[in-house]
Amino acid sequence: MAATAVDTDVIVVGAGPAGLMLAGELRLGGARVTVLERLAEPTGQSRGLGFTARAMEVFDQRGLLPRFGQGETLAVSPMGHFGGVQFDYTALEDAHFGARGIPQNETETVLEEWALELGADIRRGWEVQELHQGFLDGDHVEVSVATPHGTRRLRAAYLVGCDGGQSAVRRAAGFGFPGLPASRTMFLADVVGCGLEPRFLGERLPGGMVMAAPLAPGVDRIIVCPHGTPARDRDDDITFAEVAAAWQHITGEDISAGSAAWVSSFSDATRQVDTYRRGRVLLAGDAAHIHLPAGGQGLSTGVQDAVNLGWKLAATVRGTAPQGLLDTYHGERHPVGQRLMMNTRAQGIVFLGGEQSDPLRALFAELIEHDEVKKHLAGIVSHLDIRYDLDTPAAPAHPLLGRRLAKRPLSGADGESDTARLLHPARGVLLDLADDARVRTAGARWAGRVDTVTAAAKPVEGATDVLAGLDAVLVRPDGHVAWTGTGSAHGLDAALERWFGPERAA
Repeated sequence: MAATAVDTDVIVVGAGPAGLMLAGELRLGGARVTVLERLAEPTGQSRGLGFTARAMEVFDQRGLLPRFGQGETLAVSPMGHFGGVQFDYTALEDAHFGARGIPQNETETVLEEWALELGADIRRGWEVQELHQGFLDGDHVEVSVATPHGTRRLRAAYLVGCDGGQSAVRRAAGFGFPGLPASRTMFLADVVGCGLEPRFLGERLPGGMVMAAPLAPGVDRIIVCPHGTPARDRDDDITFAEVAAAWQHITGEDISAGSAAWVSSFSDATRQVDTYRRGRVLLAGDAAHIHLPAGGQGLSTGVQDAVNLGWKLAATVRGTAPQGLLDTYHGERHPVGQRLMMNTRAQGIVFLGGEQSDPLRALFAELIEHDEVKKHLAGIVSHLDIRYDLDTPAAPAHPLLGRRLAKRPLSGADGESDTARLLHPARGVLLDLADDARVRTAGARWAGRVDTVTAAAKPVEGATDVLAGLDAVLVRPDGHVAWTGTGSAHGLDAALERWFGPERAA
């Protein structure tokens, strides 16, 4: 039976960071993608002001860092915190607290321009109204969409909901969303003319916690977390008068003579979908997991969801994916989401728990004096500790297996390069470090899906040589190591077929 005709390969719902990153990844993988965004124009509001070290690595492996205006030397903060207890993240090699001072709307602009350049179709003012049945066992997914020109129906092979914490796709497709409901409401605003003293790490007072950081002359970002505030829906109307009253209640300072460019609210609700895929519908970003904002992890986790999913979904619609590849998206990203829930809840208890959390906070301060604790917590919040369980018996049990390959310089016949630059096309990379004909011969059979590169690793002063002792490394398009070789190519064919499908015909 012939497959149903579709309008596009993949419909992505939501033009936030996760949706736009996914659109670019799908285009790099050769899939047609249409992004549907209900808002006619970007709001210009920026709940986030940066991203983690791991998100920076992801942007670097697609060549996007220079687009943020500061080149590849994007300013990063070595000092971060866990639950408000400050420490130096560089205790963990290659780690830092992330890039700061980059509004989320700027990140979205960079990603949208990139996705458009790659050929993504982004339609603003298009709101999904209904998801039609058949996505669980049919050969396509179909949605009804309200557009500026009336209601339209669109068909695609797959649909991905990247439409935020209130995801309409999640509800329409019947995903379970277990977790903890909100216990408090907190406010966020960019205020003008209030003359505030900076409170970068937040100040805990009897009535709650407040933060303040300058964004521009006369403009401050404030976060207000009053104790005892009933939980409410984030979509409720919030006024500056309400935010100013909460600020005064906690600090005693009257800021009501100022104004706000915009105000919003958030909560400590913590939920994660039971599965990241139901038939031909998948979820990524806040549509799949919501949590207390802590350390800029939300945007960064959503971007990583997109990069894990994009190449797998593109290969699936192209027909080159091995059996079960798309299911590894849930298998790999759901545990990451669980760990995100754990660490943000822990930080909330330490930071926002009031007087009863003081002993726990004091204990954290003592523990963080130890280097091993610093490294552990830095790895959690930076996401540099992520290691996928690839369950590859044929591959050697090397420490790199399942981890992202850190950026390291390379020297080869084609000149100077680095491990991140090799991933710009979003294809697999088979790195031949020993000029081994067996490795190159294997790689040639997967040409077009995997780039085989012969090069030597160059040492970096003060950095661990992560490639030491290795003769070859297979890296997936998302930057995670899928196979390592030491003295032989044993298991390489199996790893190539597992992640990139059958070898190409002669």
